[in-house]
Amino acid sequence: MATETTAATEGAQGAAEAAGNGGEAVGMPQLDFSTFGNQIFWLVVTLVAIYIVLSRVALPRIAAVLAERQGTITNDLAAAEELKLQAVKAEEAYNQALAEARAEANRIVADAKVEIKADLDVAIAKADAQIAAKSAESEKAIAEIRASAMDSIKVVAKDTAKEIVAALGGKADAKAITSAVTTRLKG
Repeated sequence: MATETTAATEGAQGAAEAAGNGGEAVGMPQLDFSTFGNQIFWLVVTLVAIYIVLSRVALPRIAAVLAERQGTITNDLAAAEELKLQAVKAEEAYNQALAEARAEANRIVADAKVEIKADLDVAIAKADAQIAAKSAESEKAIAEIRASAMDSIKVVAKDTAKEIVAALGGKADAKAITSAVTTRLKG
């Protein structure tokens, strides 16, 4: 490896001597003023070729893609606006249906209240009639019980009065005892 490095170094020195002996050192060819005309010509040819390729091939494709995107965006915006209008109409229809449903529900509730009140009034009237009938029957039974109780009281009072008069040593007259008990019971 050492021999290869030495050979390469010697080759580079030999080239430098040859350049120093026979000619000038060559710099960058782009900065050589003797070739500027040629370089400018090829620069113009390359720029014209790039311009032609871009203007004929690439730019029309880009313009077509941009136009397609703009068309898609415009169509999407129009569709969104149409859908928005449909949503507004649907919301109005929903609100109208909701209002009608509420009105119908209120009407049904009012009808049900009227029907229930009518049924309740009939049931109350029927119950009142039954209560009045039972009350009349109860009063009649109470009156009969009072009458029988009064009769029983009169009988007991007469018997008790006879026994008391007899216990006291007197003779009891049935008419006198009856009139005395009747007078006392009346008040």
